[in-house]
Amino acid sequence: MTSSIKFLWIVMVVVSLKAASCQPQKLSAYDVLMEYGFPVGLLPKGAIGYSLNRESGEFAVYFDGSCTFDIESYSLSYKSTITGVITNGRLYKLKGVTVKVLLLWLNIVEVTRQGDDIYFSVGIASADFEVENFLESPQCGCGFDCNNLPLNGDFSQKSQNHTLKFEAEKHRINSALSDGSNGGGGVMTLLRWEEERWGLAAKA
Repeated sequence: MTSSIKFLWIVMVVVSLKAASCQPQKLSAYDVLMEYGFPVGLLPKGAIGYSLNRESGEFAVYFDGSCTFDIESYSLSYKSTITGVITNGRLYKLKGVTVKVLLLWLNIVEVTRQGDDIYFSVGIASADFEVENFLESPQCGCGFDCNNLPLNGDFSQKSQNHTLKFEAEKHRINSALSDGSNGGGGVMTLLRWEEERWGLAAKA
C-alpha cells in the first residue's frame, strides 16, 4: 500500500512538472514588437510590463518613469505609459512618445514598417529611417552615447556605431551653427536639413 502511494505521488509530481514546463512563458514587450514585424529599438530599455488585447490590437507599455534621450540630432521622450494600437507592420493612435523637430516637441502618432524602412509620422509630416538603426534599444538618459554608463564593462559593436554616428551628427550641427556669423545662414541651413528629413518643406 505504501509503495503504491509513493508511486502515485511520484507520477503526480512528474506530471505537474511536465505541465509546468509546457506552460508558455509570457513574452516581453520587445518580443511582442518583433512578433508584429518591428525591431526592438522602437522602445528604450527598461520596460517593466505591458498589456495587449490581441483581438483589437490595443496595447500599453509601462516604464518605471518617464524616459528621455538623444539620438543623433533628435531628442525623444517617452512617458511612463505608452498606449496605441498595433497590427502587423503598423503602430497607430500612439500616445506618450514625442520627438523634438525644428525646436518643437511633436507627438509621434504613427509608426509603420515598409520593407527595410521605418516611417514615423507626427501628423503634419513624416520621416523614414532604416530598420538597422533600431536593432538595439537605446538607454534612458544617454541613448547610445553611454560612455559613462558601461554595461558589463563593455559595449556592443552596435552601440559603438551609434556613438560614432551621434558624434558625426553633432559635428555637422556645430559646423552649421558656426556659420551663423553671416546673418544666421548656419541656423537656416540646419533648419532646412530638418525640413527635408521630415518633408516639411514640400508641405509648407
